[in-house]
Amino acid sequence: MEPVTIGGPPDIPASNRLPSLHRPGLVLLRRIMTVSSVALLTLIVLVCIFSKTPGRSLYFFFFGPFLNLYSFGNMLNTSIPLILGGLGISIAMQTGNLNLGGEGQIYSGAFVATITALALAPLGFFGGFLALFAGAFFAGMAAALSGFFKARWNTNELITSFLLSNILILIVNHLINGPFLDSRTNLQSTAKIPAALRLPLILPPSNLSAALFIAVAAVAVVYIFIKRTKRGYEFRMAGANEIFARYGGINTRLNTVLAMFLSGCLYGLAGGLAIFGTYYGTVKEFSAGTGWNALSAALVAGFYSPAIIPSSLFFAWISAGARSAMQNSDMTFETAAVVQSVILFLATGTMLKRTFKKKELR
Repeated sequence: MEPVTIGGPPDIPASNRLPSLHRPGLVLLRRIMTVSSVALLTLIVLVCIFSKTPGRSLYFFFFGPFLNLYSFGNMLNTSIPLILGGLGISIAMQTGNLNLGGEGQIYSGAFVATITALALAPLGFFGGFLALFAGAFFAGMAAALSGFFKARWNTNELITSFLLSNILILIVNHLINGPFLDSRTNLQSTAKIPAALRLPLILPPSNLSAALFIAVAAVAVVYIFIKRTKRGYEFRMAGANEIFARYGGINTRLNTVLAMFLSGCLYGLAGGLAIFGTYYGTVKEFSAGTGWNALSAALVAGFYSPAIIPSSLFFAWISAGARSAMQNSDMTFETAAVVQSVILFLATGTMLKRTFKKKELR
């Protein structure tokens, strides 16, 4: 007869274990520091190789954004859509989905917010609020469509969100160049929203507006939603182990659609706030690259809501530093693009490693 072991708990298979829903902050901090250090080291090497005045180039890159209020405020302003977009992609990732439609969702959200604000201008503040809501809702529905395709037919949300984003960009470009083109300006742009609807500037003469407070508040709201609500728990559970979540009675299909919708809403809100706080009208392809930078910021932050703020500020600092160095030295803006590519490459590699490890456990 085989001996009977008494008193020990049975060995539960890894695929059936309750996944850990706590993020080790030390690991996240170490990853952020590593990625940032490698990226900045790459920048220093490139500048030393290609710049005739490397000391001057590096000085204006590192310190240029802090030399005056104009540069500092614009750097903070650049971080606003990155924070909101990073929150958007993070919410989608909580359920194990990846929204690659940020470019089109920011752009289309901005356009819908603009034309709605122009139509509802007589309503004043309430009209502006409805315009922001309309832009966010439209972008949310665009993202939710990819979530619905995945929930209904198991299509890949990366492909559908990316393709739908490109379609939205082309449609908005056509509308800006066509029926909504403002003939009073030489720019390819819509008409500007009334001054009464514009967000107040908080650090003149820079473009920084009260949208910064909205972005910070959004971080707090998303964090509370993910960590302190039943729906947020379901999101995290589905992202950690979808099979376990289904056995626990969680409707993972509904959560997929809902998470993609909220992701798109935050992207659309980023576009709308860019109009109400900075551009005041939708300029053709004004947001090009913003969605990808927001994705990079979220990757560096490990899709952890509070960490998205410093991560977005880091990316905004790189862009602002590159502009400052380009204006005051022989450094080219492409150097900063290479640094951002290195960050994206390293952060993506980390995410893929974690994803494959999770699949092995399942």
